[in-house]
Amino acid sequence: MTETHQGEAGRYIRYEVADRVARITVDRPEYRNAQSRLLLEELDEAFLSAAQDPDVNVICLFGAGDHFSAGHDLGTPDELADRAQRPWEPGIRGWYDRTWEQFYANTKRWREISKPTVAAVQGYCIFGGWMIASAMDVIFAAHNAMFLGSHFQYFCMPWDLHPRKVKELLFESRFIDADEACELGLVNRVIPVTDLVEHTCDWAERVAENDPFQLRMMKMAVNHAEETQGFTAHTQAAHAMYVLARIGEKDPGSYIEQIDEKRRPMVEVALQNYQRRNTS
Repeated sequence: MTETHQGEAGRYIRYEVADRVARITVDRPEYRNAQSRLLLEELDEAFLSAAQDPDVNVICLFGAGDHFSAGHDLGTPDELADRAQRPWEPGIRGWYDRTWEQFYANTKRWREISKPTVAAVQGYCIFGGWMIASAMDVIFAAHNAMFLGSHFQYFCMPWDLHPRKVKELLFESRFIDADEACELGLVNRVIPVTDLVEHTCDWAERVAENDPFQLRMMKMAVNHAEETQGFTAHTQAAHAMYVLARIGEKDPGSYIEQIDEKRRPMVEVALQNYQRRNTS
């Protein structure tokens, strides 16, 4: 098990290695695997452990329970207690640092791990869930997977989908299901939910039989294709635009209503728009 900065062993993350495959499981199903700061720190250390382990050739990412991840933790008791114990600097400086360190920099590190990574997605994969799934090299989705993106901190959507499709989904705010996600290229394969874990592990074990240096060079070559097109420059600039957009939500002329200091009900609207599209 990985050790967190607080010295807890796997409070939110399960980690195991077998057959040259590391299995990392986000284990907070009671909150649909909402990503608290403590969870993300544990996840970062689990990825680091797998990346540095010479006995690991492939890394699998799972979400425990019915859902891969409902996104970032907006205020569970654990998250609020951690914020009180380790507060960020107030004001724009603290907000920028928080969104950069907690949501952008770590996700980009996971994308750049030198070993093949694969995410197995079931149920909701919302906002921050999309971010960490996108950071993996391959995504297998269960038939019941539902993806919802936004202009989030690690803004990978224009690299996951065609820009026109991204604009459509963002302007309207709409879920895409597993079949549409596969058709659009976000997802590699759609698998029955009962077979998702086994299928993902079998695939990872086959890949892990290959020479790790060759796998590393293949991954670097593909990632470099995106880098030459401006992946890092774009996502860093988009992060700054995210911060500015969130600040703009508080303007007197903003259309966005603040409800208990949390964001507008985007998920409910996105689900309604998905249902409207599929019944029209």
